[in-house]
Amino acid sequence: MRNPEAQLESPFRPAGTRCRDASSLARTHAAFAGADAAFYSAKNEAAAKARGVKRICIPNRSTKSLERKREQKKRWFRNGQKWRTGCEGRISVAKRRHGLRRCRYKGYVGMHRWVGLGVIADNLVNIGLAIEKQTAP
Repeated sequence: MRNPEAQLESPFRPAGTRCRDASSLARTHAAFAGADAAFYSAKNEAAAKARGVKRICIPNRSTKSLERKREQKKRWFRNGQKWRTGCEGRISVAKRRHGLRRCRYKGYVGMHRWVGLGVIADNLVNIGLAIEKQTAP
């Protein structure tokens, strides 16, 4: 069981981090963090900046600031949003294709095993499709 004192105040966690406590997250530096508009808050954005995230791609739909609107129209911001939505699409396909809606193992370790096996299976399907495209006349 995790130590509740080591948990973060903010739910923010940069993409690609696998740490479980605040001390290891404090050492994590992500170049990019993206989320949908429902996740936006000044507190979450400040938490990301405090952890060393260089580019934060969380849209704020209710902003009146011209500076913020300009920031959200920049190429890196739009590309970050496209990358995030592409990831969500792949996750959705993997859930449907490989039965990842329900974990059949128990506990935290079992969940990691189930998701890992689903990702490997999806990668094998995608590799097979790519090879099939290359060899097709």
